[in-house]
Amino acid sequence: MKSKITFLVAFFFFLNIAFAQVKTVSESQLNIGEIKTIQSKILNESRTLNIYLPTNYTKDKAYPVLYLLDGSANEDFLHIVGLVQFYNMQFQMPDFIVVGIANVDRKRDFTFPPDAADLKKEFPTTGGSAKFINFIENELQPFIQSKYGTTETKFIIGQSLGGLLATEILLKKPQLFTHYLIVSPSLWWDNESLLKNAPTLLEKNKNSTSEVYLAVGMKEHPTMIKDAQEMNAVMTNAKNPKVKLDFMEMTNENHASILHQSINDIFKKMYPLKE
Repeated sequence: MKSKITFLVAFFFFLNIAFAQVKTVSESQLNIGEIKTIQSKILNESRTLNIYLPTNYTKDKAYPVLYLLDGSANEDFLHIVGLVQFYNMQFQMPDFIVVGIANVDRKRDFTFPPDAADLKKEFPTTGGSAKFINFIENELQPFIQSKYGTTETKFIIGQSLGGLLATEILLKKPQLFTHYLIVSPSLWWDNESLLKNAPTLLEKNKNSTSEVYLAVGMKEHPTMIKDAQEMNAVMTNAKNPKVKLDFMEMTNENHASILHQSINDIFKKMYPLKE
């Protein structure tokens, strides 16, 4: 017993010596972007923006911009930025600015007013998408364009309720973005009223030009799959030659897993491997 205690004392003594010899040479923060807070008159509140700038960013150059819904640091910002950085490094993706729009109340901002009484009761703050789209068009995009060098290329990424909002923008104000990356959109909202109105809205904006990627996981809720398939059919039947549509049914993905994998696959389609 005594020898065992002696061994343990010696072990921890030499362990402490080993750790003591490891010294911090330098210490600094690891930063991957900027955080800006803007005051929105339209929304009557301050909004946080998480902004990723390319490694060699310079004010003398113009960059395409990717606007990310659900762009809080603890939501989708970090892993989408990781994909952008990876596809820029290994594939032929150009340098991008990524603007993550941090949420305040996503149910409010991403939904239009429902007629369904049960939705009004269950989600009392919903119905603010028109204001939020106005904010994107007249405050957010002008702010980004005033602070950074930007091109006319503007992406939007939205999933679930964010996908519902991205679809609403595509159908009602398609000129706001050049590329729509819509993942598992919640087209069930308000008894699928946006989906039902889609043919009329597409006809109204038949001269719009955009590139649309629509993805759904085949392990998602059957309604989510059906609605995405119907949206694909409606857009295909619209036969707008100025709209490029790519519909992706992802065999192994569910609602939780699809976003990262779908954006990875979309980028892979868009940007070839560097040779």
